[in-house]
Amino acid sequence: MPDHPVPDLPDTDPAAWREANRQLLAKAIGEWCFEDMLKTVETGDGGYRVDLDSGTTYAFTARVGAFGWLRVDPSSITRTATSMLGNSVAEPAWDAQQFLFEAASTLGTDPSTVATYFTELAATLAVDAARLTHGGESVAELRGLGHTELECRMTGHNLLVANKGRIGFSASDVRKYAPEAAQPLALKWVAVHRGLAEFRGTSELSEHTVVERELDEATRARFTAVLQGAGVDPEAYVWMPVHPWQWDHAVQILHASDVAQRRIVPLGDSPDQYLPGQSIRTMANVTAPARYDVKLPLKILNTLVWRGIPPHCTKGAPVVTQWLRGLVERDPFLTGECRTVFLGEVASVTVHHPYLSKLDQAPYQHLETLGCIWRESVSDRQDAGERVRTFASLLHVDAAGDAFVAELVRSSGLKPEEWLRRLFDVLLVPLMHVLYRYGVTFNPHGQNTLIGYDENDVPTRLYLKDFVDDVCVSYTDVPERGPEPDGHDHVLPRKHPSVIRQHVVDQVFVGHFRYLSPLCEAQLGVPEKTFWRLVRQTILDFQRDFRRRFPELEGRFAEYDLLSPQIPRYGLNRDRIVVTRYGDRALRHALYPNGTHPNPLAEEGGA
Repeated sequence: MPDHPVPDLPDTDPAAWREANRQLLAKAIGEWCFEDMLKTVETGDGGYRVDLDSGTTYAFTARVGAFGWLRVDPSSITRTATSMLGNSVAEPAWDAQQFLFEAASTLGTDPSTVATYFTELAATLAVDAARLTHGGESVAELRGLGHTELECRMTGHNLLVANKGRIGFSASDVRKYAPEAAQPLALKWVAVHRGLAEFRGTSELSEHTVVERELDEATRARFTAVLQGAGVDPEAYVWMPVHPWQWDHAVQILHASDVAQRRIVPLGDSPDQYLPGQSIRTMANVTAPARYDVKLPLKILNTLVWRGIPPHCTKGAPVVTQWLRGLVERDPFLTGECRTVFLGEVASVTVHHPYLSKLDQAPYQHLETLGCIWRESVSDRQDAGERVRTFASLLHVDAAGDAFVAELVRSSGLKPEEWLRRLFDVLLVPLMHVLYRYGVTFNPHGQNTLIGYDENDVPTRLYLKDFVDDVCVSYTDVPERGPEPDGHDHVLPRKHPSVIRQHVVDQVFVGHFRYLSPLCEAQLGVPEKTFWRLVRQTILDFQRDFRRRFPELEGRFAEYDLLSPQIPRYGLNRDRIVVTRYGDRALRHALYPNGTHPNPLAEEGGA
């Protein structure tokens, strides 16, 4: 053995670090200009520059994409600053962290926000650079992976520049618990006294039914023996899983009194292994995939919010699922023609902190540390031979520069435009039907929206998940919805139809099609204008069919207008850096529009 311990090898090499920075710098310039945080000056021949208050200028070439977005060429960016001799020197630019500091005054933010956002940016760069260093599977290899394994290969939300901030995780935590680490882990199980914990389930599920489904008989006997050995009555406790990081970093600290007084009793590890999805807190069972996915709180800050689970969400999840099933199961179009799958959040455990929950205006990060939601798994609902992949996976590009969407189209044998029309029908038709008929929308971003494919990789149907707190209903009277759950204001927020419509526009069109259309142009030969024309035609074809089936509801096309010339701009990056920043809040906040975008769907011809 060596006399001295051998240090861990670095996750990244210098070239990968520079390339990760170069790519993120281009993304930051493009997104911050898109959200009107920075102003561009056209310099001709596809050239632009951004003049910063710091006296530095960044110049680059870009193509104008849908919604007025500038697709910045990473290799074209130069930085010009006044040197010590007083002359201006232009040099190739690659440092995204330097850009943040130089742009801070122009962005209109404060030093505290810059420093904390720097942490998120650095964490994101570290993960991106490690991926570039170690490579990864080709898109052809990714095509053979199952849903859970493919999730671990994805790279985070596209709309956000610092999309893997994970404040609270250490570097070793990232290597152990982040989805890209793809490290299976066991969950901790605890028993929580019924004075603190409340189980809820859909009408067909009891507390014992869920536990018997999730834990084998030997494990249940072992856990019961732990409680008996502690001298407590097993029937006086609710059993639930806890993420091992949360148990170590939050539960044993904030609930130290409850653990000490046997109100919370650790039972042991699950025999099953789990993998995290892109949200990190949702775990999929890889030992027994048909068992439930489980959503667990983590006291980390990632993609704008603390990743706990609000008590109103754990309490409301089964109620919302029961209500949605009532809509879906009596709708022959959704169940018969579309075969849409709603992955229900069927059971939950809510735990209120005995002291902090009584503190008025307590920051929400401290109130959401213990609880769980069980959700139906993809594996339990998919057909034999069916592949299910997140909508976001279509945007994935491998180390060779090949896009996953192009690989699936090649595999299908269809012409690109025909394949895209199949995709648009599968994705948009169920969303529009629920929107127009029921005045209901989901939060259909790339991780919540999944596509089922046949054996030839042709899109066939839509899967939707993550309902509670993400399902919204219009405040207008919609008789087709029928009776709504009591206390719906918390679990089913009522919003203006224009805001309901915006969920589809922002998450599908701005959040994904904006990035998908240039990939299809570059790798499938489908011009962006053709792409958006196909999307528009999908909407018009559906409206024509909907008008035939429900002529009395035609007025809802205008109420939830997807084709309006201008759409409100909701800036997620601006919200973090300029508006909300990092102040502790009692509640998650609402986003407010800042200007508008031109809608590429407004008229024939597209972008």
